[in-house]
Amino acid sequence: MDRNTLLAFFLIAIVLIFTPMYMETFSPSPEPAIVEDTGLDSTHGLPIGKKPNATKTVKQKPEVFQLTSPTKADLEEKLIELETNLYNATVSTKGGGSIVSFSFKNYFDQDSQQVNLINGINKENLSIRFQNLDGDPINLGKNWSYNGFLGGSINSKETLKFSTEISPGQFITKSLTFRPDSYVIDISVDAQKVQSQVFSGNYSIGWYGGLPPTEKNEKDDFVYFKSYVFQGGELEEVKIKEGETESQSFNGSTDWVAIRTKYFITSLVPNNPGQVTSAAIGGSFSDREAYDMELLLPASDISNISLYLGPLEYDRIKNIGQDLDRVMNFGIAPVRPLAKGVLWVLKKMHDIIPNYGYILILFAFFVKLLVYPLTKKSYQSTTAMQQIQPEITALKEKHKNNPQKLNTATMQLYKEKGVNPLGGCLPMLLQMPLLFALFVVFRTTIELRAEPFVFWITDLSAPDAVYTLPFSVPIYGSHVAILPVLMVVSMFIQQRMMSGGAAQQPQQKTMQYFMTGFFFLMFNSFPSGLNLYYTLFNVLTIAQQKLIPPTDTASV
Repeated sequence: MDRNTLLAFFLIAIVLIFTPMYMETFSPSPEPAIVEDTGLDSTHGLPIGKKPNATKTVKQKPEVFQLTSPTKADLEEKLIELETNLYNATVSTKGGGSIVSFSFKNYFDQDSQQVNLINGINKENLSIRFQNLDGDPINLGKNWSYNGFLGGSINSKETLKFSTEISPGQFITKSLTFRPDSYVIDISVDAQKVQSQVFSGNYSIGWYGGLPPTEKNEKDDFVYFKSYVFQGGELEEVKIKEGETESQSFNGSTDWVAIRTKYFITSLVPNNPGQVTSAAIGGSFSDREAYDMELLLPASDISNISLYLGPLEYDRIKNIGQDLDRVMNFGIAPVRPLAKGVLWVLKKMHDIIPNYGYILILFAFFVKLLVYPLTKKSYQSTTAMQQIQPEITALKEKHKNNPQKLNTATMQLYKEKGVNPLGGCLPMLLQMPLLFALFVVFRTTIELRAEPFVFWITDLSAPDAVYTLPFSVPIYGSHVAILPVLMVVSMFIQQRMMSGGAAQQPQQKTMQYFMTGFFFLMFNSFPSGLNLYYTLFNVLTIAQQKLIPPTDTASV
């Protein structure tokens, strides 16, 4: 490389280094406004797939939406601490009343700490967003002026009032109203004075970052993570997979939007669904699942919205109205009424008996009495089929070359003996909706969450694990539980009794062992409350089979 080339590179370096300094000295750029990156979707403004702390620089518009004085922009953050009969909450003046802490008095995590639904990801909740007439997003995440309740214990309805000045004499106001015995927080937003400066005349209010996992078994908790929108009697949902990002917008009247976990929910329910211009739900999955929801509302009217932030307790959800209880999964249509009935019975029993473990024992007795006629019919029919099995075998040998005669002879034998070949199946099929209802209720009902029974059973909503393995087995999991062992033992004994001690075909034995092993693997991950119920139900069935006369086979 010659001298001229070296000199050229040196001069280029000088230019690159000193040009920015020259431009800054003689032509300084305006101070950029830093706003939180909302990752606005072009259709509805729902943030998707963005990290909560990401920022971007946008060009400032000095003539539009300027605060009237530096003191308004530099307001100090105030934290209002509230205590109700149900929860402790902290509300910040940032964003005009965002909830920065919300911990329950009656629900605890695995470390015996109060469950807190607010973490570092979803602190931007109840935020208001809109665009100016040029289509630029306006940052309302600063601290707002505040007056109202100063904090402390709430014994009656209390209101927190926030306001921010967008331009001289033009304010947006927002208020949050709390009650001592309710998880519902009433939100009122008045943006009428700034409507002429709002692009398309609409602003959005939303909840971003979803809810945090609250259960020890996070994998099971994440199964229920979703966002929902309910419009015109139709329920739509968004469920994302790892690495995915998705958002959906729905125009028109909206009954509610919601984000749920296994046991908790946050939902925005407008008092006037017809006032909603559109709704949006979405989410992203990078480190974990995070869901968003928002409502688009007209700035020309005062908007009143109910926020439900709390547990998925059916009665509370149902009382809100607007079919918000549709967010709770009670199974398919035939199962749904039964599941709700089972839940109602369990809760009524809990008013008298404080321990859900004993309630499940009594409930198993109650269900066994209820289905006794069906199980009796099934057992007697099975016994009758076993008694005529030698005759059926003889017919098969006699007519092995004539299937039509075999079928006719077999049906004639059933008629002579008064045996219904479907008698053992139909009673069990009639019980299936009830069994599915029990499964749904025991697995997803918050009433059983963290409820202890006796000895090693400390949480009826979780497996009764007594040892954790250093590895995980497909289906089985990574823990050792006792109740699944007792359940499959009782199931195996019941199957042996159903066979009546008769010689079984090798295929029947293989299937019996396979089903026992499969149920053991599957039930090991089921809640201990469910396994407790099934185990006791099997024991009662065994006792019933001992008591039913096997010779009483008439008309079966």
